[in-house]
Amino acid sequence: MMAADQVTANVSEVFCSVQGEGPYVGSRQAFVRFTGCNLDCSYCDTPVGSSNSCRFEELPGSGVFKLMENPLSAEDIGMMVSSYKQIHSVSLTGGEPLMHADFISGLNIASPLYLESNMTLPHMAKKIKDKLSYIAGDVKLLPLSSVDDMDQHFDRTIECFRTLKTTKDRECFCKVVVTKDTDADDVEGMIGAIAGYVSCVVLQPVSQKELLPGPDYLIGLQERLLDQVDTKIIPQTHRMWGCL
Repeated sequence: MMAADQVTANVSEVFCSVQGEGPYVGSRQAFVRFTGCNLDCSYCDTPVGSSNSCRFEELPGSGVFKLMENPLSAEDIGMMVSSYKQIHSVSLTGGEPLMHADFISGLNIASPLYLESNMTLPHMAKKIKDKLSYIAGDVKLLPLSSVDDMDQHFDRTIECFRTLKTTKDRECFCKVVVTKDTDADDVEGMIGAIAGYVSCVVLQPVSQKELLPGPDYLIGLQERLLDQVDTKIIPQTHRMWGCL
């Protein structure tokens, strides 16, 4: 029976697949997708609402899911993740997983933890920074309907990267989703503020064709950023072959 004070979380799905974005693209991972997000990005393609059940894919790649009743305990997640073999790490994704920092702090998983975050909750990041081995941190630059003060939003982003910065025990890299409307000066300014905290920057062209920037823009922006930090251009590869 679950202890009265045990922290639980609402999780939408747990499955095993490969990382489709960033410098670890192609790496085999277990994915734990939390519900809920504190931002509302126009290009977001992931449902973040709460659910009464969590979809658990017991056999990787099968597309067959067992329904687990929400909310789940850390022990529940550990049990599901431990069934997957030869994984590089466990991706904590969402939604926004930092909203569940207290739950993550209670996870007891042998594999390294790989956080995928919008990097806007530095007070929550401080709670789990020593449990994480990899941080895939997004920089959100487009106007966001859920953000009233963009200066404060940027300050929180910078503080979160500072908190989760690359160390000898932890790698933090930055991902920027780029659309045809993304201001190159805004990107360069933000990257300049966090370049000392990250191992590299990934420019990720948005997946919606109508918002896609041209190759001249992407190559030009990469050239500008390379003066500050290693910069790569990597699209969402999992969309190319239809995996989760």
